[in-house]
Amino acid sequence: MLQQALRQHLRQTCSEQELHQWFDPLDLRLDDAQQRLEVRFPHPHFARWFEAQALERFTAGVRDVVGTSVALVFPEGIKTTDRSTVQPPSQPPLASESVACPFGAAFTFDAFITNRKNQFPLAAAREAARNGHQRTYNPFVLCGASGNGKTHLLRALANELAALYGTDAVFCGSAEELHDRYNTEERLAMRRTLCAHRALLLDDLHRLRALPDLREELTALFDHFYDHGKQMAFAYAGRLSDLDFLEAPLRSRLELGLIVDLKEPDLDVRVRYIHARCAALSLQLAREHVLTLAQRCHEFRHLSGLLLKVAAYRDMVGRDILDRELEQILRNTDSGPERAVAPDTIISAAAEHFGVTPRDILSDKRQQHIVQARQVAMFLCRELIGSSFPALGRMFGGKDHSTAMYAVKKIKKLQYDNKDMHALVAELKRRCLNHDG
Repeated sequence: MLQQALRQHLRQTCSEQELHQWFDPLDLRLDDAQQRLEVRFPHPHFARWFEAQALERFTAGVRDVVGTSVALVFPEGIKTTDRSTVQPPSQPPLASESVACPFGAAFTFDAFITNRKNQFPLAAAREAARNGHQRTYNPFVLCGASGNGKTHLLRALANELAALYGTDAVFCGSAEELHDRYNTEERLAMRRTLCAHRALLLDDLHRLRALPDLREELTALFDHFYDHGKQMAFAYAGRLSDLDFLEAPLRSRLELGLIVDLKEPDLDVRVRYIHARCAALSLQLAREHVLTLAQRCHEFRHLSGLLLKVAAYRDMVGRDILDRELEQILRNTDSGPERAVAPDTIISAAAEHFGVTPRDILSDKRQQHIVQARQVAMFLCRELIGSSFPALGRMFGGKDHSTAMYAVKKIKKLQYDNKDMHALVAELKRRCLNHDG
């Protein structure tokens, strides 16, 4: 198979980590009759990242394996040279500094579903990604009710900046996550670490109410990033007036940039969001079911949680959901937005099934059953929480993000190849989503 042969050849010059990052996600289709190799990408953001980071290495490998008579075709729009002039890179490429969509593959600007109502926040976020050095959009502040898409836009911006500067140059996390980082490292050392980044993106800014020490530290970080022209972005639930607990210096700094308000998604946007999530979950819903969900659930986060429950139920019973079954799921969740699944819940469920302890999963132990428990838990955290690969690595005992990528990809493939693994993942999803806390 061409893909395997090409991968084997590239292993001579690329590390396994690099191949996991940029080669394994490719879909290669060789047409011998037409002498053309079609290269497809998982999404447009990956295509842009691939063109900047890996195209030269890839074309050189193709030239070595199949020769120069085969034309490279990129349906997503990457421009390459004529088939007879594909050349190896003029100099050894630098090691890749970033992973495509390191802050969540689902979080791209193209995947953000909106209409005119929220067109300005989307356009402004794109502009902030293009003009991070300009103070017009620094800081870039997203506000609005919970579940309106603030986290999506913030992480999409982080992915764009990671493609520009490298994953390690971008900090993107919640206020509580940043607070936890400060608790595990000496304050000035942590400040130096953060100041070495090219971009700082912080979610859930409203949680600073309970973190007075972090508010003081954030003022110092803000001054460094602003004075050095480095991009900042913040998101919080509510309006600027809801941040009345912030000290005047920090609040006035937030007002230096651009503040945009995300409105509640309209019915047609919610319907499109449901269709997109159903496609991602390989879930088929009747038109009536889609409308029912869109009419009764107004938040993206609530809809996502409900669709995960529906998909988990579908996997468990092995057929499409019935009207009465959907109604039962809605009755059980109509009291409020879907409760987030905690990582500890997922790790404990995986540990219990495999007969190990949560500590084993978070350790560096390499026994096969512990490794598989760890990989399943990583996969479920990615699926149910949407954790980024760097966040997954930190969550599981400080593992490298490439370890998390490998685990998620392996379990995803095993689900298709192994019925027992498919059933196990479905059962653990159900248990995690129905966890009583």
